[in-house]
Amino acid sequence: MNIQDYKGVYIFAEQVDGRLSGIAFELLGKANELAKDLDTNVTAVVIGSGIKDLADQLAEYGADRVIVIDDPQLKEYRTEPYAHALASAINEYKPEIMLVGATPIGRDLGPRVSARVATGLTADCTSLDIGDFPLNPIPGKEQKHHQLLMTRPAFGGNTIATIACPDNRPQMATVRPGVMQRQARQEGAKAEVIEFNPGFTPDHKYVEILDIVKTVGETVDIMDAKILVSGGRGMGGPENFKLLRELADALGGEVACSRAVVDAGWMPKDMQVGQTGKTVRPQIYVACGISGAIQHLAGMEESDLIIAINKDETAPIFDVADYGIVGDVFKILPEFTEKVKEYKAAKK
Repeated sequence: MNIQDYKGVYIFAEQVDGRLSGIAFELLGKANELAKDLDTNVTAVVIGSGIKDLADQLAEYGADRVIVIDDPQLKEYRTEPYAHALASAINEYKPEIMLVGATPIGRDLGPRVSARVATGLTADCTSLDIGDFPLNPIPGKEQKHHQLLMTRPAFGGNTIATIACPDNRPQMATVRPGVMQRQARQEGAKAEVIEFNPGFTPDHKYVEILDIVKTVGETVDIMDAKILVSGGRGMGGPENFKLLRELADALGGEVACSRAVVDAGWMPKDMQVGQTGKTVRPQIYVACGISGAIQHLAGMEESDLIIAINKDETAPIFDVADYGIVGDVFKILPEFTEKVKEYKAAKK
């Protein structure tokens, strides 16, 4: 492998039913940051059937070039044809960096593709940077420059690992949704469009889809919420989460929680904020009875406005909070909710 042959930052632009997923725009935002550090360009690879018109949208969000792999075999996501398509594109165009969203599709696709192109994969990354590896010089060992430094939680979220892939290309990572910021849309921007089709020969590895059943989820995706009222172990029990729901309803927001709450069985995993849960960026984040362990802070510290309520004045959550209230959450929450209702009533 001649590493010098590999150029550019590529992203897998995930789409479902002809509609781009939000992670595609987030990856484009980060890809542009990395590309500036490497003085290179950004390419989006979009795979599907009847999806050529998505190229313009990808251009408006930062793609300099779009590789379109359009084939009837790719109408619905299936592991084998999608892995063949993306691996073939990598072998043909040789990207230096290949980013995939850590979505259900990306978690299935990324590892298979990395194995086919004989490179490593760092999964579920929460931070990506360009730098030197090893991070600190080691006597007698070459320190390589301009490497992709991929950071992810390890050991159940109890530590943070920074990983590099200095000897193979592309440098591949799956990236957790919600942690990267999309860049502003440049309406009317255009990209070079390349139509690429490696050819598909169905075999026994091609899964046959008999039926697709779509259901409406019972819970709202907290990653989309503008306002979140989040509870921790300090809420005492699941019965007290009604106080959070009342405040969330008054504010027009949603309820979330910490890992301790999920581990205790009080709330479902879909509502968890943190390294092992979801990364959120709401306009307002109200943390109630949450101490503020580093694993939780990593999932919400980019919120526009953070309000913390905790009886322990030394709780780490106050270090990131814009407003902190020291006191009994069971007394403060009802008063908080009432004040919000009074304010909204006065505005009518």
